[in-house]
Amino acid sequence: MASGDFCSPGEGMEVLQQVCSRQLPPCHLSEEDLLQNPHFSKLLLRLSQHVDESGLSLSLAKEQAQAWKEVRLHKTAWLRSEILQRVIQELLVDYYVKIQDTNVTSEDKKFHATLEQQLLVTQLTQLLGPSQERVMPPLLGLGKADLLELMPPSEDFVWMRARLPLEVEEQLKKKCFTLLCYHDPNSDSDHETLKAAKVWKLAEILVSEKQQCQDAQSQQKEQVVLLEKKSATYSQALLRCLALLHRLLQEHRLKTQSELARINAQYLEFKCSAMILKLRMEELKILSDTYTAEKVEVHRLIRDRLEGAIRLQEQDMEKSRQVLNTYEVLGEEFDKLVKEYTQLKQTTENRRWALQEFSKAYR
Repeated sequence: MASGDFCSPGEGMEVLQQVCSRQLPPCHLSEEDLLQNPHFSKLLLRLSQHVDESGLSLSLAKEQAQAWKEVRLHKTAWLRSEILQRVIQELLVDYYVKIQDTNVTSEDKKFHATLEQQLLVTQLTQLLGPSQERVMPPLLGLGKADLLELMPPSEDFVWMRARLPLEVEEQLKKKCFTLLCYHDPNSDSDHETLKAAKVWKLAEILVSEKQQCQDAQSQQKEQVVLLEKKSATYSQALLRCLALLHRLLQEHRLKTQSELARINAQYLEFKCSAMILKLRMEELKILSDTYTAEKVEVHRLIRDRLEGAIRLQEQDMEKSRQVLNTYEVLGEEFDKLVKEYTQLKQTTENRRWALQEFSKAYR
């Protein structure tokens, strides 16, 4: 591609953004990046002409499409046989459940017995296929001829095969009605004819809903790409904002820090004074609740009496001290006087202690 084939820089950037979002892995290219790397921009534009929306080359994409087409054909054939086999197995299971609850006719018994026998022989025949006979000896020495002897009679087989499509059709119809009621619960009360009409359109409705889901998924992928771009832009903006905030803090924090410290200290001082006043108030409240006026008057009377008794004891003790000084030279009588003095002194100390305790309580 010649350089003259390229469009203007603005249009080229729009084309590159579409290429990056649809064909190439998500890359966050800004206008500055494109202007600084013009050769890289040309490389991306040339590369976009050789790849599809999934990122594969055109030749590989064509081969992949053909391979997927063959896979879908094989998958459809396998699903048909698998569905038929499972429907037949469900017919047998439903029959054995039904036979326990209700009486069945002899024709039903014959049909299901023939169908089960034919199914078992077919499965065993597939296990003893020609590919395995060449590799290893037959299982238990049995061959296909031995298994074919277990086939039901030809008349029963023909009769069973003629009735089987009707039974399979009825079983598939039940499944379709069940799927319809699951998709549209309001259809459960409809007539069978109306249900059949709705089932006929159910495939188109499911295909339409599937296409809507796929469109929603593709839109979601585009939104994810846009979200990643916006997230990168927002992250850069946030980093710039954080840098500005950091600079503002560095410039203005020292100016306001001393004022904040002074305000905090004043606040703590006021708070401490308030706590001290509150504690003193609680103390006075406890004292006022504990010592009423009557209790204080009683304590005062008790203190007066104790003080009078102490004065009398001190007078007696003084007299005893004088007597002791007079009779210090005496023998046994002096000992008696000493004991009497000791007893008086102890009584005086006890009453003085009681007076002190009452004085503390009164205060």
